[in-house]
Amino acid sequence: MSAARRDRPEGDRGPDHRPDDLPPEQAAPTPVGHSRDTILDVAVKAPTRGNRRLEKFFDAINSDDQVRTWWYMAQVHADRLGMSDHSWVHMQIVLNIALRLTRLLQKGGVEGAMVTDHGMSPRDVEVVVAGGALLHDVGMSIHRTDHEEYSLFLANSALPRLLDGIYPEPERSIVAAEVLHAIIGHRRRGQPYTVEAGIVRVADALDMAQGRTRIPLEAGQEGIHSISAAAIDQVHISAGRERAVRIEIELNNSAGIFQVDDLLATKIRDTPLADHIEVLAEVKGESEKRLLTGFRLPEGR
Repeated sequence: MSAARRDRPEGDRGPDHRPDDLPPEQAAPTPVGHSRDTILDVAVKAPTRGNRRLEKFFDAINSDDQVRTWWYMAQVHADRLGMSDHSWVHMQIVLNIALRLTRLLQKGGVEGAMVTDHGMSPRDVEVVVAGGALLHDVGMSIHRTDHEEYSLFLANSALPRLLDGIYPEPERSIVAAEVLHAIIGHRRRGQPYTVEAGIVRVADALDMAQGRTRIPLEAGQEGIHSISAAAIDQVHISAGRERAVRIEIELNNSAGIFQVDDLLATKIRDTPLADHIEVLAEVKGESEKRLLTGFRLPEGR
């Protein structure tokens, strides 16, 4: 059964769903099933809202042993480097965030390049966004340094078979090229030209809620990056008041402002989304949580 068909029907989101929250699929705090023996059991999912092309793309991804092995190897290297999760769990979270951003932007009148440049449909925008979200980090299976470039040639080898039976030519090559643009655009100075690439870039940065970026701090790696990451409690995405999308970030410590500005704001700036997203970050609670056990310079003295 496809991942798309296992989703609840539209309108039946369960008692815990709130429209301003990220989808419940993003709640997994650890890479569940992260082992060589469970590679072939991995399956990502996200609401497809009747988009048949998106459903077929999910079916292709979830039955592709090589892509699922790349996700596994990406996490192996993340573990070796003491990094936060880069397994299939990260891919699914980025996928769900990206599709939520896509639909809010479309509702706000912001169309993707698949519509404005190629005369295709908003459903094709979703396929490009999903492709970029699910393949953006596969290059981590080779090396962390320059992983975005490695992701390009791995994804380029996979996309013809993943899109086979979904698009004829030349549409298939157009979709593949736009997915590849989204992949290279997610790097720090990627300069994405399209709305789709901007969505993938921002969605990747928004995988920052509690339980997602705290691994280095819990492993004893204290620094501004790990401390600020641990200060992020919740991320809420909703329709904006003045712009198409509103992102609200709950912090338990003001150190989280570094994470918001250095990671998220950097990813939003210089993209086609810059004028369509508003961000609000606030420290919640009466007192700030203590995150730093001590500081000494130089280290070890």
